[in-house]
Amino acid sequence: MQMNLNDLTVIDTEKIALDDLFFSDENKAALLQIIKEHQYIEELKQYNLKVDNKILLHGSSGCGKTTTAKAIANALNKKIIIVNLSTVVDSRIGETSKNLKAIFDKAIRERAVLFLDEFDQIGKSRDSDDKDVGEMRRLVNTIIQLFDYFPSDSLLICATNHYEIIDSALLRRFQLRLKYEMPSEKQLDIYYDKILSTFPEHFQNIQRKYSVSYAEALDYTNTTMKRQIIAALDSK
Repeated sequence: MQMNLNDLTVIDTEKIALDDLFFSDENKAALLQIIKEHQYIEELKQYNLKVDNKILLHGSSGCGKTTTAKAIANALNKKIIIVNLSTVVDSRIGETSKNLKAIFDKAIRERAVLFLDEFDQIGKSRDSDDKDVGEMRRLVNTIIQLFDYFPSDSLLICATNHYEIIDSALLRRFQLRLKYEMPSEKQLDIYYDKILSTFPEHFQNIQRKYSVSYAEALDYTNTTMKRQIIAALDSK
């Protein structure tokens, strides 16, 4: 059964600025180029130049792929439609294809940024050993068609933690592929400084965790802060 679109998609209204993101200068420069292209899309058309509109974000979990997509949408003043593809996959591949087409149609109609999370759920290589490889091949063929007819004035962003299993024909269709890696101690210190600066100074001197993602560092800091604040209130 084709599912209700409202059950498959999330319209996110959180406003995130590019300056709030923590990732490599190389990734930031590439994303700024994409944003500029879409801001000057009409001017570029005059030179018969098409903007890049398919981005793949891949790498370690918790390192900013989702927040990057939100920041791009915010910079372009566009709505973002977020889809976790694990919720779209149906036991019948034909239904999955229908659900995907409906999602793409909605994004195109609303000229929104479409963010497909866990892209490996549907973009798995057609050469895999999966027992349902015939069904998966048909699904990947459907996705390739959706990609090829995706209009240039719309923006598609996909994310995966498993780049190595994505079908090669799909990979070729992304004009931009950005890798997200675990932050170094120096990068985490900058991130900790930013988070901690929002709290009173006497709470800021916490033991810092390293060899973790940005998301893990944020969760750890928030948990530590709550513990400290509650302890301070209890002692009154």
